[in-house]
Amino acid sequence: MMGKKKLPIGIESFEEIRKEGFYYVDKTGVIGQLLEKWGKVNLFTRPRRFGKSLNMSMLKAFFEIGSDVELFAGLKISEKKELCEKYMGQFPVLSISLKNVEGLSFEAAKKALKDTLGVEARRFYFLEQSIKLTDEEKESYKALIGVDATGDFQMSDTAMEKALLRLSAMLHKHYGKQVILLIDEYDVPLDKAFQYGYYDEMVSLLRNMFGNALKTNPNLYFAVLTGCLRIAKESIITGLNNFEVLSVLDVQYDECFGFTDTEVKDMLDYYNLSEHYAEVKEWYDGYRFGNVEVYCPWDVINYCDLLKADPNALPQDYWSNTSGNAMVRRFIDKADTRTRDEIERLIAGDEIVKEIHQELTYNELDSSIENLWSVLFTTGYLTQRGRVGEDQYRLAIPNREIRKLFIKQIWEWFRDVSRKDGETLNQFCEAFPEQNPEKIEEIFSDYLWNTISIRDTASSKRENFYHGILLGLLGYKSNWLVKSNAESGIGYSDILVEVPKNRTGIVIELKYAEDGNMDAACKVALQQIEDRDYVAKLKDDGMRNIIKYGIACYKKNCKVVLS
Repeated sequence: MMGKKKLPIGIESFEEIRKEGFYYVDKTGVIGQLLEKWGKVNLFTRPRRFGKSLNMSMLKAFFEIGSDVELFAGLKISEKKELCEKYMGQFPVLSISLKNVEGLSFEAAKKALKDTLGVEARRFYFLEQSIKLTDEEKESYKALIGVDATGDFQMSDTAMEKALLRLSAMLHKHYGKQVILLIDEYDVPLDKAFQYGYYDEMVSLLRNMFGNALKTNPNLYFAVLTGCLRIAKESIITGLNNFEVLSVLDVQYDECFGFTDTEVKDMLDYYNLSEHYAEVKEWYDGYRFGNVEVYCPWDVINYCDLLKADPNALPQDYWSNTSGNAMVRRFIDKADTRTRDEIERLIAGDEIVKEIHQELTYNELDSSIENLWSVLFTTGYLTQRGRVGEDQYRLAIPNREIRKLFIKQIWEWFRDVSRKDGETLNQFCEAFPEQNPEKIEEIFSDYLWNTISIRDTASSKRENFYHGILLGLLGYKSNWLVKSNAESGIGYSDILVEVPKNRTGIVIELKYAEDGNMDAACKVALQQIEDRDYVAKLKDDGMRNIIKYGIACYKKNCKVVLS
């Protein structure tokens, strides 16, 4: 791989990628589309890790006065020579990211916002000496950049809410050109405020700030905002005309975020990794933006980087490692019987039809399970496979990575829910050494009925699901030694349990009854225990009392037989 470009792991600066020789998937086509289609205020909503911040950095690098034209040499936008001559490096650009505007309290979040605005204001230090500005305007600028003895910005709440408006006015006056405003991750402060209980205060603050900067601002040429959710305009932007929302359902800009199949093939070919195309597609493809299927860029780049170091590396779950997945857990917590069945179908690879509500306030997200379907779709945990009616779409889990994430959340949910009823769980566990198959069968069947099944087509994988549930339940007894797939006799037993009381050893063999004949499956399980001498390990460990169970499962039913 000597001489190959580096992969931009976690780099969101377009300038750094281009100057330092990182691999870049050309998304400069978005510049031409923005200028040709034209919207005064443009909001792009895409799931996290789909290149929103990098695209915003690219827009800043293109439009800002003093930009380096060499950054765009050889890229798609450079082919539009007239457009480049007219727009490249011709505008003052205000660019902020709200991804760090958070805190446990409203005051902490305001401080973070003042830091963000103050740091951006300091980029325009020349305004303090500008001959185009009045003394009053210069004082207004100083109020945005002044700090106290601890280094915290001193700007008042009023100055904070009007910071973007005042900066755009001063830049317009200084340069004689209207300003381009870029606001990345606009909805993060709302998300954090909703989590920590100061949502109404944050809505009011952002409504004032965005209203000042985006509504009837004569200093604004155009604005671009990005975020994950399409928050109802009434909640933060009132009466704003010419506001264009471009979501994952829109055909416009459908190739501008995420990697297309061709772009992924080109990257794999560049790094001599083309033989891994199938697993990259299975794990990280499947999102549909407009009419185009796209891959998650974060995942593809990270996996390619891993493969460069280890060609035998298996695909990883990168989504779970980037941030919490509380939305999936909240969804599972709220799921009723019908919704649990729908989740099972999705995990099995089926599609379900749901109405998608694109405009929601955060206060509405948890108000109904139907709204949570929409949020899961908007944030990338589900994708659409086609429209079937007005606002109704066929939804599916996009790929293996997200399927694995759902399954992980289901396991954690089941573990937490089952352990809330310690009395029942203790009865279940004690029924094993007490040789009470009827009680085991009764309680295990109830657990199966109330959980979310993982419907795999392969029998062995189905057995793994039931095996995992049983293993998790038995793990409740902290003083028991529970072993899974332990070598014993002439094979590997499903579950071995060593109970200190009376030195009791328990061997459990579990089967999935493909034809629904659970009695026959139990017989097969018990015969396997005998044929392969699974009790050998228990005897070697000094267990005096040996108990053998054959357990058969079929859908959400089970049969337990004691030998």
